[in-house]
Amino acid sequence: MRADLLATALGLALIIAPGPVLAAQADSKAPAAPAAGVTSYPPSFFAAQNPGSALDMLDRIPGFSLDAGSNVRGFEGAAGNALINGQRPSSKSDSLDQVLQRIPAAQVERIDIIRGGAPGVDMQGKTVIANVILRQGGGARGLWSASNYRLSNGRDFISLRAEGSGAIGDRTWELSVHGGANPDDGVSTGGRGVTIFADGRPSQISQLNSEGQQVEGSATAAGETPLAGGRLRLNGRISRDKYHDPETDRVLSPTPDIQHFGYAQHTTDTEVGGRFTRAFGANTDIELVGLRTTRDCDTDSTSNIDGSASDFFNRSASSEAILRGVIKRRFGEKLSLEAGAEGADNRLDSRTRYLVDTVAQVLPAANVRVTEKRSEVFTKATWRPAAKWTIDAALRYESSDIASSGDAAVAKSLAFAKPRLAVSWTPVAATQLRLRFEREVGQLDFNDFVASSNLTNSLGVTAGNPNLNPEQDWVSEAAIEQQLWKGASLVFTARHFEITDVVDRGPVFASNGTVFDRPTNIGAGKKDALILDFTLPFDALGWKGALLKGELSRRWTEVTDPTTGQKRPISFTHPSDWNLSFSQDLPQRHLNLGVDVYGGFSQTSYRFNLIETAKLRTYVRPYAEWTPKPGLSLRAELPLVTAPQTRFRDDFQIFPGPRSAGGRPDISDRVFPFPRGLYLRIRQQFN
Repeated sequence: MRADLLATALGLALIIAPGPVLAAQADSKAPAAPAAGVTSYPPSFFAAQNPGSALDMLDRIPGFSLDAGSNVRGFEGAAGNALINGQRPSSKSDSLDQVLQRIPAAQVERIDIIRGGAPGVDMQGKTVIANVILRQGGGARGLWSASNYRLSNGRDFISLRAEGSGAIGDRTWELSVHGGANPDDGVSTGGRGVTIFADGRPSQISQLNSEGQQVEGSATAAGETPLAGGRLRLNGRISRDKYHDPETDRVLSPTPDIQHFGYAQHTTDTEVGGRFTRAFGANTDIELVGLRTTRDCDTDSTSNIDGSASDFFNRSASSEAILRGVIKRRFGEKLSLEAGAEGADNRLDSRTRYLVDTVAQVLPAANVRVTEKRSEVFTKATWRPAAKWTIDAALRYESSDIASSGDAAVAKSLAFAKPRLAVSWTPVAATQLRLRFEREVGQLDFNDFVASSNLTNSLGVTAGNPNLNPEQDWVSEAAIEQQLWKGASLVFTARHFEITDVVDRGPVFASNGTVFDRPTNIGAGKKDALILDFTLPFDALGWKGALLKGELSRRWTEVTDPTTGQKRPISFTHPSDWNLSFSQDLPQRHLNLGVDVYGGFSQTSYRFNLIETAKLRTYVRPYAEWTPKPGLSLRAELPLVTAPQTRFRDDFQIFPGPRSAGGRPDISDRVFPFPRGLYLRIRQQFN
């Protein structure tokens, strides 16, 4: 950990903070009224829907879609677009949507939506952000819930949850435990596989039988107390996850046979952390955050085809330690400044074994140890020069020293400046134009440094590549939001990305001449996106309690294929995504009815000798939730009501060598239906 970063943050504090230390203001004070340019939604706005949690409330806000954040190293770049009492949750491993789901709706005083920026609010790099303001006091609160997802083939998946929170004087506490199982709705029994061989051999037809499932459990605890004129919050979390996907393929023709595959992954995550905040006078605040996370993961992929057995096993252990300091200063109602520094120490130790008929195989980057020392300094400013204008600017500078040892010895130093400018203009109360120009820098995925495998499908073994550069882009964005009537809005967004060092796929040769696929940088690329987000309540049109929300996205990408030299889309990009949600509130009957529709998607990935296209069908889920009395709710859903039908399709074009050499590929088509099911949940809240 680099101590100079913390010294830099404290030095900035001395520059920005006022001379003498004034009386500190604890975070537990009553929340201030919403600032200019902020739209506030009180509990009365949601009364007809009887929401159970803060997450349910956010789902009803016009023009807002929750972004739970990114799973990246460091703290600064992992933020979502929701705050709680003006602050980010201090945990990284506990997802933002889960944190919001644990907050009872009765504890929410209001939700403020900040569009474009507001002095004193860290926009986390977003153009729209939600600030969930909680009521103070109120005693102990808790809930328990139990659910069961029963499939028509007789499989049951039970989940249990218990949560509690409360206050003892000016100290607060939170506890949460959760455990349960979920099916993998991308596989099932009764699937079909067809392989058409380019050399004219009879096609192979198989029946695919797989019942993948995930079993998970977690426990979370947090506490907050006054300390040294400020407040200290400590949090801890442990979670375990087991995923199993055994598959038996019965070859029906041309020659009957049975093939066995297995895929299992066991993961254990831990996190301990703390956050200290203190106010110096009415306009200056400091924040210190420390976190340490660990992940231990075992992956085992096996196959047995025509008497030949393969076994790929990987064991990895990773950790991250973060120290962060920030100071915030408000200069009246129009200007605020923020400055800080962050340091992170990341480590990964990965060991791989690959056997074919008990004979060890040579695999590039099989055993690798990776270390990274990463630092970032930043300064941010929000300025409202006039009532209709807001300017949000930031400059971040990150540097990292990455080294790998073992099978691949590589060391490199990277440094990037990341400026950001966002401007919002509200010419009239119902219309806002937002512009953003920013340099974004991705993070290297440590999983790309080491070998991986899934022997169940045609992808086989992927080699690791520690010698990667992070993907960078300059993004230009324009958005216009139009309020139509009370609670109704349309948001149209256009984005353009100019990308450097696209991370995609390319070939690598082992010492024995065997060719493997691996992640690699393949040059420059570009991406364009158009997004329409809408919220349409129909009360103003006479249809009381009816609400339609949705988001439609269309994307175009382009990069040069390293194998063929031809232009193609960037791997794993969804050309389009869409979702719709309709709900009907019936408050007289304490009932909420609705249907969620998640549009299917298609994505294509390219390897030197293979093209894979994965398609997921549209997901339709009608539901009903009954609240017979305050705090008690019963919910029923029909997930995948359109089943049984093709749920997931995986198509492969498998070439005899590099795609640039030409030749007709073998075609493999794997199709999985999924059975219908019924999901039932009972939830009881206590105050």
